[in-house]
Amino acid sequence: MGRSDAVWSEQGTTPDAVEAALRALLAERHAESGSFAPARVLNMIVFVDAAWSGEIANRLRGVGRYHASRLIVLSYEPRRQRLDARATIAADEDPAPGQLALLRETVILQIGDRHLDDLLTIADPLVVTDMPTLLWSPHGHPDVVDTLLALAQAVLLDSVDEPVWREAIGRACALTAQAYVVDLAWLRSTPWRERVASTFDPMRMRPELAEITSASVRHHPASTVAAMLLLGWLASRLGWAVDPLHGEADALEGTAHSRHHDVALRLPAAPEQQVRGLQGVTLKTATGRQLSLDRGPGGLHVHSRDARGDHSWLLPGASRGETGILGEGIRQSLLRDPTYEPALKAAEAMLP
Repeated sequence: MGRSDAVWSEQGTTPDAVEAALRALLAERHAESGSFAPARVLNMIVFVDAAWSGEIANRLRGVGRYHASRLIVLSYEPRRQRLDARATIAADEDPAPGQLALLRETVILQIGDRHLDDLLTIADPLVVTDMPTLLWSPHGHPDVVDTLLALAQAVLLDSVDEPVWREAIGRACALTAQAYVVDLAWLRSTPWRERVASTFDPMRMRPELAEITSASVRHHPASTVAAMLLLGWLASRLGWAVDPLHGEADALEGTAHSRHHDVALRLPAAPEQQVRGLQGVTLKTATGRQLSLDRGPGGLHVHSRDARGDHSWLLPGASRGETGILGEGIRQSLLRDPTYEPALKAAEAMLP
């Protein structure tokens, strides 16, 4: 714990007592130095199974400057009867002369089954008003998410974590009607989407987009949703009409319809891949061009074939790691990505 941390805890407490303690801690910090100022950008509510709270805490500690201004952790242990709380107010560093030092607040509430009917009453006093709120329940609990949505403007989810991939897409679609959705499965595909977009960005390449005749997305067997989102992105950006795919999750196939011709779609699983996510993307055009991106040591391995021959190169450092993805997810909750929801709707239309 750094010198600038202030801590309060109480067993058998109440939300009002926690809120009063936060105000007292902030006053204490400000009295210590007028350079201390509370960060006021984002609330984040995290509902987490107590057995996995350490893992989630480690992930949140790693997001660095994307840490929420006020983090409210609801640590759930089914048989717990008493509501215990711990509040921490920390500065990244002591204030330098003439400079502000931002304070970040973390509240951990230990709750049980008896508290689930009162989640709004528990969390509401702790949310800083006039500040957007991000909601995350990394271990599922859709009923809890639905309850706490009344306090949130954005929801963080990971569609790949849903036990039934078809239901994951439907759940994400339902949430978009109530809040802005940030999907970690979508964010992991950012390097792939950026590379495909940059390939066709030069003016001489733009006509090739209308000539795409097939698109194949290879993926880890547990990442079918991520593959469908990438195909959904292509379909929504290029104006393809899509039909439901057919087959099983490890070998889905189907057809999209562009203005000029049909586009063959394939989503083969790559069981040899050791980590979840995409393994490769291949696009072919009617002019004979082929673009392939494959996950490999050091980054994305790119292979391009056209009338001038074959070309291969490496895009180093394409992966940001899970900590980087989570940090980006928190940052995205304050932004608005206009491409995710159309991609999601296209993926929903492709559900078998």
